[in-house]
Amino acid sequence: MRWAKFTTAGRTSWGIVEGDRVFATQGTPFGEWQQTGQRYGLADVKIEVPLIPRTFYCAGRNYVKHLTEAAGADGVAPEIPKRPEIGYRAQNALIAHDEDVVIPRDATAQVHYEGELVVVIGKKAKHLSEPEAMSCIFGYTIGNDVSERTWQRGDRTFWRAKNTDTFKPMGPWIETAVDLDAMETHVRLNGAVRTRFRTNEMLFGIARFLSAMSQYLTLWPGDVMWMGTDGSSPNLRAGDVVEIEITGIGTLRNRFVAET
Repeated sequence: MRWAKFTTAGRTSWGIVEGDRVFATQGTPFGEWQQTGQRYGLADVKIEVPLIPRTFYCAGRNYVKHLTEAAGADGVAPEIPKRPEIGYRAQNALIAHDEDVVIPRDATAQVHYEGELVVVIGKKAKHLSEPEAMSCIFGYTIGNDVSERTWQRGDRTFWRAKNTDTFKPMGPWIETAVDLDAMETHVRLNGAVRTRFRTNEMLFGIARFLSAMSQYLTLWPGDVMWMGTDGSSPNLRAGDVVEIEITGIGTLRNRFVAET
């Protein structure tokens, strides 16, 4: 099932996407819900951020090629983590499919995309074993972890490099049924594929991350976990359009614009 948040006629609600239509619902996909009988063309509604997470988690350094290429660009040997590394991002940075990423006036040329699979938690969980971990997942969406690399190297907490307003596109919806092993992530820049990788070929898989997290952190419905990226990005400029397509979910598209 494919769940979207959408706005039409000034009203925002949940809906179920089927083909090129969205069927409005009452309630929440994390609890009780029912269809209202209203349906709309996807082209006629505004797709919103699928949800504002209670907690916004992110996997650090989770694809070997990405680590190797980043280290090579800095002229150092790659450091491969020996256990899952978990960080946080800020809700203020979230924007929806087809909304603009704003490049700050004082940003350097090193603004990059990162196409990521996003895990959406569906139920409260704590002290999960790895075999149990996948049972708490509601579904999956797509994220673009935009980064300003010069700031990332200079700011100890990544507070602006990762969390500047608009730096976290997410969407377009949540897909509840996927085949992780069949997934590929394709990132297109202005229509041309620049990055392509098997989505599930992570250094540490989803179950390993969720199990490790849940030993210390309670997972709640609506939490999200961004799973990292592979490959590298060119420097992005105002006017560029980045599309991240993940098999079985769809495509997240955002334009980059200069701050005015």
